[in-house]
Amino acid sequence: MNKREFLKNVSLAAVGLPFIRTSFSTSLNTLKHLSPNQIATEENFWLQVRKDYSLKPDYINLESGYYNIIPNPTLNHMIDHARMVNYEGSYYMRTVQWDQKNAMAAKLAKVVGTSAKNLIITRNTTESLDMVIKGMNWKKGDEAVYAKQDYGAMKMMFEQVSRRYGTKNIIVSVPNHPTSDEEIVRIYQNAITSKTKLLMVCHMVNITGQILPIKKICQMAHKKGVQVMVDGAHCVGHFQFKIDDLECDYYGSSLHKWLAVPLGTGMLFVRDKHIDNLWPVYAEHHREPGDIARLNHTGTHPVYHDLSIENAIEYYTMLGAERKEARLRYLQEYWSSKVRTHPNIVVNTPKESFRACGIANVGLKNLKPHELAKQLMDRYQIFTVAIDYANVQGCRISPNVFTTTQELDAVSYTHLTLPTTPYV
Repeated sequence: MNKREFLKNVSLAAVGLPFIRTSFSTSLNTLKHLSPNQIATEENFWLQVRKDYSLKPDYINLESGYYNIIPNPTLNHMIDHARMVNYEGSYYMRTVQWDQKNAMAAKLAKVVGTSAKNLIITRNTTESLDMVIKGMNWKKGDEAVYAKQDYGAMKMMFEQVSRRYGTKNIIVSVPNHPTSDEEIVRIYQNAITSKTKLLMVCHMVNITGQILPIKKICQMAHKKGVQVMVDGAHCVGHFQFKIDDLECDYYGSSLHKWLAVPLGTGMLFVRDKHIDNLWPVYAEHHREPGDIARLNHTGTHPVYHDLSIENAIEYYTMLGAERKEARLRYLQEYWSSKVRTHPNIVVNTPKESFRACGIANVGLKNLKPHELAKQLMDRYQIFTVAIDYANVQGCRISPNVFTTTQELDAVSYTHLTLPTTPYV
């Protein structure tokens, strides 16, 4: 069987596999005796989940890291919210808008393990973390520490702050395959000086999917009097954690990623003692000390997206946080384990289960990431994203709960058979 025939058969099989003809609750009830790790391998259950998504059949979507396609139940609720807001018009916007936004923030706070008084709804991680970076009281000579592997938008804001206030940026590099948590902690520790004001660190490195030991990093930094801002763009709704357990000062995330809220929703956590010390992006009227609402003036925006947070949480809860995490980790290890030992393939993500979850990055030696991504799409209709900076050269593979193991078989097959020469 040639490559095209293999991929064609995979595609047809994914469409033709038998679905469970029962509801979520009924399906879960029949599997209640199984652990989350056991349910993670039950393909028929996840095919039932797949039915909740409208997926474009032209390609296999393995780029859930940018935007998670939202399930139809959440989408339908969002449409209903939009109709309601349009029906009520300015009446809604001038009366209950903020109370309902606060209610959504309170529900979200329970999911991420913190208090509603420390959390605001934003539009994305970039807005959340740039609000912190730009909003701090920087002085000439102050230092910030972050990694080469961090997200570009935040690095650009640090650079802007440096040009504006005369601060200095200390840049470290996170190894793709650390030997221990302590190795990572030392990298950040060695970069801290008496002038360090803020340390930024990824909870999950966006280009590799590596999960970093945030609590240990925070404890180390706080002993040195340094604040810690955590980029959790890929974490909320992906794997379980509690912000309060991390001991960080700030935490930002995008809800339109793994929690599968409609586009344009994010969150920012700020510890009590820092709320009054940040300059808001948009000026706000007087607030009582400690009121995080002073940071949440965004102007008029599509509020029906905010209202959909509750519906996304309901879907996430129905699916089960443990079950979702187990499934995403299972999918990642399902395909990555098949290619890790191949001499021509480089997996840029740790193999230890606790250091990763659903995202992994894979490259081919002697083939540029953009060329690999092009071949995967042009030849095999597999959509990914190329990563080519820092110590990461490969394609980020980020399946979702709707992804089948048969689709991932295609990923393994193509990587094992693709030539390491440019595609013409």
